[in-house]
Parts: sequence; C-alpha cells; structure tokens
Amino acid sequence: MAMVTYILHKNQPLTDEEREEIRALKNRPIVFDEDCPELTEEQLRQFKRVNPLKKKAAS
Repeated sequence: MAMVTYILHKNQPLTDEEREEIRALKNRPIVFDEDCPELTEEQLRQFKRVNPLKKKAAS
C-alpha cells in the first residue's frame, strides 16, 4: 500500500476526484498490526484530548 499526501488550502474547494477518493476511504477496514495494535476499552478511556473542546457561548 502506498502513502498518498495531499496539500489542502483553506477555502479551496475539493475536486470531484478528491471527493470520490475520500468517499472510497470510508469503506476501507481498519488494519491493526504489532506496531499499532487494537486498544482495549480501558486504554481508550485513558486518552486525553490534546486540544480541549471550546464551550459554545450562550446566545
């Protein structure tokens, strides 16, 4: 499998080809291996957000 790199620019719309490639990725299975094993529920709970969600201002 080859790595594909894209450079996205803010406010530049995606091409139809880019949209189709993104849609195709949605159906690909996740593949775990010894370098990236599947995590247990307990391991997943230990993750902390790097950038906390901002609270929405009351309107």
